[in-house]
Amino acid sequence: MLEDANALREAVERLHGCKAKLLEAVRVVERFHGAVVWDGVIHVFSIEGHPSAVICYAWSSPVEGSGRRRFYAVLRTPPVVSPADAVRAAIVDDYKEGKPT
Repeated sequence: MLEDANALREAVERLHGCKAKLLEAVRVVERFHGAVVWDGVIHVFSIEGHPSAVICYAWSSPVEGSGRRRFYAVLRTPPVVSPADAVRAAIVDDYKEGKPT
């Protein structure tokens, strides 16, 4: 888990150009019409030096058909105010872009 947290911290810092520190890791289960559409752990980071946010939610998921991972780093800015909100926002963005979640 520490290796995952370090990779996620590096992704947050790279993607948002700020320093990040792990605060906690929380499990999120997202359901749609009763079916689980996402189940995983979100790492919550405090961030320093970003102009509009002080918290970032981060996780990764495997890229289908490869050994790579896709990193997500969603800022806590309304309407995203919780780890579950960050997952929902990423699902919607992926759907709009035609990417599998």
